Amino acid sequence: MAPPLHKPDSTHNGNSERNAKSAFPSAPMDIRTALKLGIAQLRGAHVAADTLAAELLLLHAIGRSRTSLYAHAEDPLTEAESQTYLRLIEQRASGIPTQHLTGKQEFWGLEFEVTPEVLIPRPETEHVIEVALDRLALRDLRSKHLQNMTGEGLFFADIGTGSGCIAVALAKEFPAAQIFALDVSAAALAVARSNATRLGFADNIQFVESDLFAGVSSLSSLPFAARHSPLLFDLIASNPPYIGRREAPTLAREVREHEPEIALYGGQEGYELYAHLVAQSAEHLKPGGILVLELGHDSLPAVRPLFDTPAWTNIGVTNDLASIPRVLSAERTFHASVSDIGGGGQS
Repeated sequence: MAPPLHKPDSTHNGNSERNAKSAFPSAPMDIRTALKLGIAQLRGAHVAADTLAAELLLLHAIGRSRTSLYAHAEDPLTEAESQTYLRLIEQRASGIPTQHLTGKQEFWGLEFEVTPEVLIPRPETEHVIEVALDRLALRDLRSKHLQNMTGEGLFFADIGTGSGCIAVALAKEFPAAQIFALDVSAAALAVARSNATRLGFADNIQFVESDLFAGVSSLSSLPFAARHSPLLFDLIASNPPYIGRREAPTLAREVREHEPEIALYGGQEGYELYAHLVAQSAEHLKPGGILVLELGHDSLPAVRPLFDTPAWTNIGVTNDLASIPRVLSAERTFHASVSDIGGGGQS
């Protein structure tokens, strides 16, 4: 589970909350009026992306598509719809994330259930999927094999799966791959399993309660697992907690107060978990296997040196759309022994 980019705090004064109801007329509203008033209320509460939030909450309240919202802007809201929308706007103005109010977030073209038990999927994390696809294709090209389009015979691991967005996105791209989604939180795994089932990808994803790779050893007896020990993967992807606890006051209010701490904080500085994750990944990758990690906005200087061992080669860094180093990827060498991996050990 990975934390989001830092954003300005969405704190607001008490007057904006107290005046929420007064911003809405008692007479019936049409869609256009409701949307304008919702945007104004959220803007007054200093909510980021106020227009988008008001749109999503109105869509949720009236059960329509975005196209319908603007094509039928003069349609009146029922009293029940108006009250539902007003309540949602008040809750968003108080700091509750839009995704917790609607219960969903899109990722990789799929709609994921979101609860307070999991980190809300962010667009930046889609770079993890993009890099994983590129690195696997490049590996096939270098080995002069036909590109494995279905993932037949491949084993993937998603460490810290949270909502399951990475595991499910990989299952969408590689429907024949066997994927292991690991998380230390049983509550998060329940959400991830529900998402995989609802989206039709549960058959090739195994959900495991595990602190990093600690639970992988128990998989060798499962029919789903590989017939060797330890279980080795072709790809390990992770979006780990990487915000430092010292940075908590700088986080947006909806993040700091409403998203799970276990998914946000990677230690006092934020990058402490990477040493364990990188070392254990080297032990659980096949030779030539790929590791893809999401990075915090300032994690690279601390994380990049962890790959300066004989265990790793072909190390790459990918920037996000804001030119921030967002994803680090590397390949497990064919010749390095476990003693070459370096520090980290079990978490």
